[in-house]
Amino acid sequence: MLRKIADWFGFGGESQSHAQGDHHHGQGSKGHTHGIVDPTVATTTTGIWAIKWSFVILAVTAALQLVVVFASGSVALLADTIHNIGDATTAIPLWIAFVLVRRKPSRTFTYGLGRVEDLAGLAIVLIILASAIVAGYEAIDRLFHPQAISQIGWVAIAGVIGFAGNEAVAVFRIRVGREINSAALIADGYHARTDGLTSLAVVLGAAGVWFGFPLADPIIGLLITVAILGIVWQSARAVITRMLDGVEPAVLAEIEHAAAHVSGIERVVDVKARWLGHRLHADVTIAIDEDVLSAVANQISTALQEELFDHLPALGSANILVVSGTDESRIGHHHAPAPFRVVSNLADGLLEIADTPAGERMVLRVARHAEGLRAKVAIQRDSRIEELVLMPAHGNHHRLESQEAPAEPHEFTAKLLLSAGEANEELRFGMSETAGHRR
Repeated sequence: MLRKIADWFGFGGESQSHAQGDHHHGQGSKGHTHGIVDPTVATTTTGIWAIKWSFVILAVTAALQLVVVFASGSVALLADTIHNIGDATTAIPLWIAFVLVRRKPSRTFTYGLGRVEDLAGLAIVLIILASAIVAGYEAIDRLFHPQAISQIGWVAIAGVIGFAGNEAVAVFRIRVGREINSAALIADGYHARTDGLTSLAVVLGAAGVWFGFPLADPIIGLLITVAILGIVWQSARAVITRMLDGVEPAVLAEIEHAAAHVSGIERVVDVKARWLGHRLHADVTIAIDEDVLSAVANQISTALQEELFDHLPALGSANILVVSGTDESRIGHHHAPAPFRVVSNLADGLLEIADTPAGERMVLRVARHAEGLRAKVAIQRDSRIEELVLMPAHGNHHRLESQEAPAEPHEFTAKLLLSAGEANEELRFGMSETAGHRR
């Protein structure tokens, strides 16, 4: 019996096995957050279909409760109705955001309109906060100015309707979540089941009024208001984290795990990721053996991209930078300035001051470059310009080095000048001395 009860709330073995049936696709889906739809849901037709029907069921439930609110004056039922309206209306701005996100990138919005989803989430948080303030105000006012509520029986029935509506959504989300193997949608289902218990609290308040304790109604209203405020806090934290380019640590762990499936990768040097709406964008630097850098770098990069898309269904793009194992050991060298990441039409790579057998040199390692790439660094030195021409090292077109060491100090602003055929690009960058740098 206890096992069945635990499973009903989502703590049993059955729910856990379904939620975690696929190690890769369940990453980052640890719970329900209002205002953010998990990417494993939003990127599937079935998931969006589930969102639509959940909205319909909760909207009908809230509408039925609202009729009883006006007839009875119950603030506990008002708070629960506001709660259910908040759950239902999260689908509206998100659906509008989904429509806008489908627009192609433009010259102004070069990455598309993925951030619209973050704005939709923020709007939802503000709406839920406003509803909590209204519900709390009504409950506190009723505590200080008690009023008899009418239609107690209908209030209790409305509470049961709220429970039934949330339970229907719970069963629906859990079933669909298991079909598409979405841990997030399953978690949403168990959250809806918990919301159903909040609706049953309205029945408890109505019973208290029936037995001669009129303050039971506003007290229950206050408790529901506290629950709504908890949702506001949870949602605001999640929305703001994404707006500030925050990402779940499990996502980075999954990227590193995907790299472990690709032969030829010695180690993952650096991983960065961020959300643009419900699509994930990642930048990964990997180290491979220097002897095979130019020969199979593109093959390894492609293999890693395939693994990443397999492990992370929400992945929108992945930029892979390949460096040699010996070069990688110098990337974090405490004596050298931080490297400059090169991302352009003519080349993608990493520019740094590195130790070589000939001494310190300006080194550009590229994972992708245009045919016939030429590179030069122009460093601003007070009243003069220091120019360093970068040439292929030992015939390796993926590693370009200067013939001379950059002058001291290694703290300056500069330009990386790239050209190939008639195409030219100019990338500005700066380097700063670090503590302990050798002179």
